[in-house]
Amino acid sequence: MTEPAEMRYRLPTDITPTHYDLTVRTDLAEAKFDGIVVIHIDYVEGTRRIVLNSVGLELADISLSVQGDDPLRLTPASVDFDEKLERCVLEFPQTIPAGAKARLGIAFEGELTDELMGYYKSTGGEDGEDIYALTQFEPTAARRAFPCWDEPLLKATFSISLISRMGTVNLSNMPAVSDETLPRDGATDQWLSEKVSSSGEKWKMTRFEKTPLMSTYVVAYANGHFRYLEGSYTSPLSGKTRPLRTYATGDLVDKLKFALHVMEKALPLYEKVFDIEYPLPKLDTLAVHDFDAGAMENWGFITGRSNALAIDANSEDLRTKKDIAYTQCHEVAHMWFGNIATMEWWDNLYLNEGFATLMGELIILAQNLISARIFPEWKLNSAFITIHVKFALDADSNLSSHPVEVECPDAEMVNQIFDDLSYSKAGSVLRMLSDYVGEEKFLKGVPMYLKKHLYANTVTRNLWEGIQEASGIDIPKMMDDWVKKTGYPVLTVTEDTTCIRVRQDRFLSTGPAQPKDNETIWTVPLSLLTVNDTGDVEINKAAVLDEREKTITLDVNKPWKLNAGTVTFCRVLYLQDRLVKIGQEAAKTSSPFSIEDRIGLVDDAFALSKAGYSDVSAALALTDVLRNEAEFVVWDSIHQNLELVRNTWWEHEGITKSIQQFIAGLFAPIVDKLGYVYASDDSADTRELRTLAIEAAAKAGSRKVADELRSHFAHYVKTSDDSRIAPEQEIITYATAVREGGRTEWEAVKQIAAKPKNPSQGIAALRGLAQTCDREVLKDTWRYMMEEVRVTDLHYMIGTLGSNPRGRRFLVDRIKADYVLLNKKYEGNYGFQDIIEYTFQYLSSDKDYEDTMEFFQDKDTEKFKLKLDMTLEGIRVRSAWVKRSTEDIQKWFASHENASKP
Repeated sequence: MTEPAEMRYRLPTDITPTHYDLTVRTDLAEAKFDGIVVIHIDYVEGTRRIVLNSVGLELADISLSVQGDDPLRLTPASVDFDEKLERCVLEFPQTIPAGAKARLGIAFEGELTDELMGYYKSTGGEDGEDIYALTQFEPTAARRAFPCWDEPLLKATFSISLISRMGTVNLSNMPAVSDETLPRDGATDQWLSEKVSSSGEKWKMTRFEKTPLMSTYVVAYANGHFRYLEGSYTSPLSGKTRPLRTYATGDLVDKLKFALHVMEKALPLYEKVFDIEYPLPKLDTLAVHDFDAGAMENWGFITGRSNALAIDANSEDLRTKKDIAYTQCHEVAHMWFGNIATMEWWDNLYLNEGFATLMGELIILAQNLISARIFPEWKLNSAFITIHVKFALDADSNLSSHPVEVECPDAEMVNQIFDDLSYSKAGSVLRMLSDYVGEEKFLKGVPMYLKKHLYANTVTRNLWEGIQEASGIDIPKMMDDWVKKTGYPVLTVTEDTTCIRVRQDRFLSTGPAQPKDNETIWTVPLSLLTVNDTGDVEINKAAVLDEREKTITLDVNKPWKLNAGTVTFCRVLYLQDRLVKIGQEAAKTSSPFSIEDRIGLVDDAFALSKAGYSDVSAALALTDVLRNEAEFVVWDSIHQNLELVRNTWWEHEGITKSIQQFIAGLFAPIVDKLGYVYASDDSADTRELRTLAIEAAAKAGSRKVADELRSHFAHYVKTSDDSRIAPEQEIITYATAVREGGRTEWEAVKQIAAKPKNPSQGIAALRGLAQTCDREVLKDTWRYMMEEVRVTDLHYMIGTLGSNPRGRRFLVDRIKADYVLLNKKYEGNYGFQDIIEYTFQYLSSDKDYEDTMEFFQDKDTEKFKLKLDMTLEGIRVRSAWVKRSTEDIQKWFASHENASKP
């Protein structure tokens, strides 16, 4: 029988590591590191081989010390490397028996690369040239920094010592126990003596406390000229006070007060929710200039990109504050989900990421039965739909999608599953489960799960057992298909005078599913909303569809709706006249339908149209009915979906003009009402709606709004006074100036990008540069991107070029021409898959599909196969939508424009 691919990739189980003594010397001047690791191992089975992970390292001085009454010291007879499996095989001259304990010592050295994985270098500081080093190990890059058993199941403790030049700061998971200058000679350790004495410079060693049992992917350390802000929190469970710090180079450290504030608020709430004290003596956060992901949950030592953590101390920029709060609360949640209880293998990544998404971005920030919420005014329960549920539904509607619990046979697959399904779908179906069993029971079951698996590894059934024990509900029966099967249902609703009939089928963006793709019968919470005789809203959360079709008795003459609160992970298809009635009811100020209901209605209408279940005119009519909507999050959903239409018919001039006018007609009146100035007493909703309306109206070509923004920018260029450009309006102001201006405006924005006041302004400027419509300036933009922009920031500009109709074809051509160069830039990290998506996702013709297929035909696409397959499928879906609905959309706009004329 052929061995499964996953088992070939995973390490043998004959040896288990229990502890690492890890010493690393960082040479920032030479961009190198070296060290010694002594790994304490237990022999589960007798063997003469040791197989562990190592890649990109030079290994030396390998020895095995076997403990016992008759101790042995052995050197390997052979050392072989498997580059594909990223492992080292040590063959020793004799077999070591089962039950033996030994210590494996290995010296290693490597380069501090700029690949954003392993132990790598970044630059920052006041002059932008201060070099520092940090680790990024998740998912499989610890092996790039030191030889190890680099799998989440193989937990061990770590005693870490970092050697660096005097004047630098060493950081790691645990607090430092000593920080001592090393003698230039006479050191007791021969290896250390040679390394220190050969340089002729002063070095120091920082020793850190021993860690708890932990996986290699959350080990972390850094070295550089760091400074910090300090705070603390007091545990509500023990009364113990723990220090909290936010670190950065000098240019960023004073911008980390809000990130520190969020940590101070979140940690005691997590302890109350989980009923488990945060187990480490401290928690630090390091803001980084060059970072591949948003942030990383290293235990006791969070790292993250600067624009996800930094904001000017006195700024009221709500959008940036939200991003920071999401980031910090998500990563702090991992201190329990992922670090205390860890998935056995990457196929259960969602146990980490789905829970951190739900807990960090919803329950702790927005809704919490146990204690006060951190930011209740942000309406994050509603925003969760537009941020997570929508994008998960979109991704999972593809035939090329994958289950939440997905097979991960190798590193290339592991790197690709950090996607909307592992994060957003997982968080969404867990939100659905919480709503179905009740949040109180859900949050009772979560600590049961955690406490049973402290410092251990888990699989899906362990989580279900905890929530089942708390709720008394058969959780596996309800949830297994949601995490183990691909896709989700569309509920088709028909009706007569006394009942409705609900049928479930798999929803696909390509249209009704074929029988072979429509075999799953999900257990679907229907969340049926009705209005009783006294006008009160009632929601039946016990109603479940666990068969293909079901009839429900109902008075259809009163308002009703399925999927109340948009909590169930599905689409709902109503009869056309029913959708009209629901839309009219939703538009009333006294509507029984919540904010979340209205978001779901809009998103379903456009998704169903895109897939061919209904007309796009029906979706447009719904948005028109809702034009007096007051809530930001509903407008955000409307805008996202209108942008979907605009970006699908982007090469149809007449339709583009009509959709632009329609968008401007919806949002310009909101700008007139709210203005451009943010007041200190503005509600969060008002601030965000103002920002959205200005962005939407300007992008849609509102002359009045665009001229106002251009005047703000012109004032800045003339006076260097940017007080008229609010932080929330930086992106759209720079974009409008560049799009409607010329090289002068582009050069001015480029200067902002070179020396921004804060990371968010820098990103806004980069995005603004990519909005040019001038062909020659586009060429200069591309040269600038390839030569001057950090790799970690390239995706912002590529994403913006992809969304710029005038830059879209240019981007496709440049990506194809510079494919080898770009692939090289992203070597070693997983950012390249996003570049593929951003470049090709808006193409919408059969020829585009064929050309894209042909381009990738002879390329090695294994590292981004999932994303490429979804992107290609998306092109076909858009092409089909254009062919199917162009006449419908033209007729609707014609009738709508005629009806609007006096």
